[in-house]
Amino acid sequence: MLIDENTTFIVQGITGREAVNLTRECLDYGSKIVGGVTPGRKGREVHGVPVYDSVKQLCDELGQVPDGSVVTVPPAFTKDAVIEAIEAGMPLIVVITEGVPVHDTAAFFAHAQAAGTSRIIGPNCPGIASPGQSNAGIIPADISGAGKIGLVSKSGTLTYQLMYELRDIGFSTSVGIGGDPIIGTTHIDALQAFEDDPDTDAIIMVGEIGGDAEERAADYIKTNLTKPVVGYVAGFTAPEGKTMGHAGAIVSGSTGTAEAKKQALEAAGVKVGKTPSETARLMREVFEQTLVGQQSR
Repeated sequence: MLIDENTTFIVQGITGREAVNLTRECLDYGSKIVGGVTPGRKGREVHGVPVYDSVKQLCDELGQVPDGSVVTVPPAFTKDAVIEAIEAGMPLIVVITEGVPVHDTAAFFAHAQAAGTSRIIGPNCPGIASPGQSNAGIIPADISGAGKIGLVSKSGTLTYQLMYELRDIGFSTSVGIGGDPIIGTTHIDALQAFEDDPDTDAIIMVGEIGGDAEERAADYIKTNLTKPVVGYVAGFTAPEGKTMGHAGAIVSGSTGTAEAKKQALEAAGVKVGKTPSETARLMREVFEQTLVGQQSR
């Protein structure tokens, strides 16, 4: 959907401990990492990937702008790193970093909107993976094969679990959008991309308590999507007023509860599981019904 076997990308903050591991795992998967950036580290290599001092320097030496960047720098430097990638014209920017100040996210997201050239995924997300093709982030893409399910999720660990439980059916693309109050790519953005993707037959949408993103997605599904959607909302047992994991996952009164989101999604024709395993079962039923329908024609 957004990446394939030909996608080239860079890793910003590539010499950091986690970035070194990410780089190795993505390379082992077959991803095309063409360079990395850490200021002051030009001339080094990480698993054979050359390191540069800046995104501009990297692009100048390559003679082209890569298709994307995976940003793994510390939170205090994330805004500058993302803006640097935007100003280089990077089409896809995946921000893995957790703990980015919300006002910094607002600033670089506004910068991206003004530039009109870059799609941001994240921050505080596991990235994007197309099994059998490429992996840009920390999703363990080898836990599932290629298939026809598209997955968009606020939660990294729930992404991994659902990919594993449905590994025999397989996934076209899995996108972890992150659970911060402000994010780049939203549920709606991913849902429409999956709707337009010929390699995706059905969609799983994973949300969580807090905010109204899932309710807005439900309205969008009702009027814009033709492909079946199965949903899961994390946080049915969350106590009121407690922040649960993600910065945006907080319930105030009746606003943003899992039950309210479930009702909104079901009203839009989305089957909603109360556990990840039930969600996987519902998706299996969707594929079984599709197969029966094909055989009856």
